[in-house]
This record gives sequence, structure tokens and C-alpha cells, in this order.
Amino acid sequence: MTAPVFATLGCRLNAYETEAMKELAAAAGVEGAVVVNTCAVTAEAVRKAKQEIRRLARENPGAPVIVTGCAAQTEPQTFAAMPEVTKVVGNHEKMQPETWAALRVPDLIGTTERVMVDDIMSVRETAGHLIDGFGRHRAYVQVQNGCDHRCTFCIIPFGRGNSRSVPAGVVVEQIKRLVGNGFNEVVLTGVDLTSWGADLPATPRLGDLVMRILRLVPDLLRLRISSIDSIEADENLMQAIATEPRLMPHLHLSLQAGDDMILKRMKRRHLRDDAIRFCEDARRLRPDMVFGADIIAGFPTETEEMFANSLKLVNDCGLTFLHVFPFSPRNGTPAARMPQVRGLAIKDRAARLRAAGDVALAGHLAAQIGTTHRVLMEGPRMGRTEQFTEIDFQADQPEGQIVTASVKGMSAQRLLA
Repeated sequence: MTAPVFATLGCRLNAYETEAMKELAAAAGVEGAVVVNTCAVTAEAVRKAKQEIRRLARENPGAPVIVTGCAAQTEPQTFAAMPEVTKVVGNHEKMQPETWAALRVPDLIGTTERVMVDDIMSVRETAGHLIDGFGRHRAYVQVQNGCDHRCTFCIIPFGRGNSRSVPAGVVVEQIKRLVGNGFNEVVLTGVDLTSWGADLPATPRLGDLVMRILRLVPDLLRLRISSIDSIEADENLMQAIATEPRLMPHLHLSLQAGDDMILKRMKRRHLRDDAIRFCEDARRLRPDMVFGADIIAGFPTETEEMFANSLKLVNDCGLTFLHVFPFSPRNGTPAARMPQVRGLAIKDRAARLRAAGDVALAGHLAAQIGTTHRVLMEGPRMGRTEQFTEIDFQADQPEGQIVTASVKGMSAQRLLA
């Protein structure tokens, strides 16, 4: 028999959990299966999941197909109805050893119960301690899962459940092991990272966790934070930005829009001025700070004037790395029932946002020429600066190590050392 084939769609957290599932499957003796870890963030993501399932079923004839992840959690019957699918497993169930013990091929053949998906809202713990991070050159560590907020465009809380946190002591011990195994950089990940700690005793905040990691793991050279909700940034997080050089000067912000009416209709917790103020404060505390951001183009009811406010946010916040999402209605969300923007207008607005992002990135790259950076090598000739900017080298460098580089030029998307 052969090892299971795993396919991951969607976010870093899914990738983290796929690594955990590989270990759980190996420990349980699961062989010869195909496992697809799906994403549900958009209707397009669900379509791609079905496409991937069909492709893998064709390429692995006779292999049982196990579908899990957020789309499996939110639409279990959709996937159970696919003739290629043998079993649908929920997001909580996929992280349990007993689930994988029941997924050995002999037990799967002829099984009658095709769906193993329970109520994710009843889950009170997260399984971040299952593996010591993953990643070839930097380690990603899950410290939080789920979300207590209900943005009108988002289905993810129904795929991930309510917010729950990995205790700080568990996180610190995990990072100590990663550093001991040779990792120079660790990234903290979660669904709603700035909600970390709200369900723990004494309700610590993300900044408390960051300060604790940096204090108790002195050999950790670089710590990164993945996407955050800037309105929930706490005092200690801002203090860490100001005083901790090992906390990298790059933050990815969940902004979504730059117009106050659209933000309210999205049910976001910040307004336009809040986002601008946060970026100004963070950059004042850390002048070399750069920002990435998620922005949705063509949210329902968005007029051209409203979109213009999102477009201006790129400059007003000084954004460098844009993730642009053309809006697509997601069944089961309030936004899907709102008046929709025409598809051509959405496509045009997304293109204009991406063009603004290209201009912003080019400005950032140009400003780095002549500077010196400490670079974590991700390949023999490519690495990332402290600001997460890609940089190419003319000669091989040691992978996984941090090297000093002088910036000599730039290409369309990268620096040149």
C-alpha cells in the first residue's frame, strides 16, 4: 500500500492542519487514500475544491477520497453527493486521532455513514499543540482558531467555530523546540489572531503572548505575526512593535474596504480613520514598518464613490502588499442577499486596486535600493527581508539561514542583491 495523497486549498492554517493530519494518518496506519483539505472563503473556492476532488479521483483510480476542511464543514452534503467522495470529515474531527483510526482503507470500503461532521460551534479547544509547526525555512505555529465575529461576507466562523486559543505556555514550549530544531523564524497564525487569549484565564492579549515569546525564547531570531485586525491591536502589541527588533516590521491587515458605509455593511469593527490612524501609529513606533492588506472590490451596494475611498486607502495607509479579492456572493451570508454590483464593474475595480498595489510595491522597492537587510533564505538564490520583501541573489546562499545583503536594484516584484 502507499502513503495517503494530501491536497491543501486555502489558507496557511489549512496547510498547518494538513501537516498535522499527515502525522495522525501515519500513526493510525491510513494508507492508499486521497485527502482533500478544502477552503470555503468564496463560492469560487468551493468550485475549485470540487474540481480538485475530481482531478485527484481520476489520477488515483480506486483510492478512497476523504474530503475535509471548511467547505466540508459548511456544506457536507454537497460533497457527500459527489460520486468520487468516500467520506466527508469535519474540521474538528480531522484533528482527532480516533477519526483517523476509523479511516483506514479496510474500514472505509463499503461504509454506509459518509459524513463525520458535528457542530463546530460546540468545540471549545483548539489542537495547536499537535505538531511543532511546519515550514521548510520558517515555522508556522497555530495559536488560535475560529472567530466570534460575523462579518456579513464571511462563512468562515461556520467552518471554524468560535474563537479558541492555544495557552501561552504550550506556544512557548513549541517555539523552543522549533528553535532547537534550527528554525530562525517563527510565524504566529490563526483565523482571528488578535482575539487570542479572550477565552483563557485572565484574558491575556496577543501583545502579551508576543512579549512572552520574545522574553522566554531568547534564541529566536525572528518572530512574525500573520494577518491581524488592527482595531484589536492591544497596548503590549504596540509596545512590542516599538521596542522589540526581533518582531519583524511587517503586518498584514484585515482592512477589507476604505469606505465607512461599506465597512458598516460588512459589519467590520473599524472605520476608515481607524485604519489610517493605526498605520500612522505603528509607523511612528517603527519607521521601517510595512503593511499588507486584504481589500474586497465590488462589495454589494458599493458605488464608484465608495470604491474610490478604498482605492485612496492604499496611499492614505501607505500599504505595500495588496491582496485584492473581487467580491463573490457566498451562500449563507447576509452579503449574498444584498444588492449586487455588476460583474464587469467588480472586475474593473479589482484590476484598478491591483494596479495601485503594483505602484505602491514599486515605490517600496525603489526606496530600498542602497540599503542593507538581513535576509532569511527560502531558496539558494531567493530570500525575504525583515519587511517580507522578496530579494534575489546572483550567487547561492545557505537555505534557511539569515544573511546580510546590500540592495543593488529591483525587478517588477523583487529586490536584487
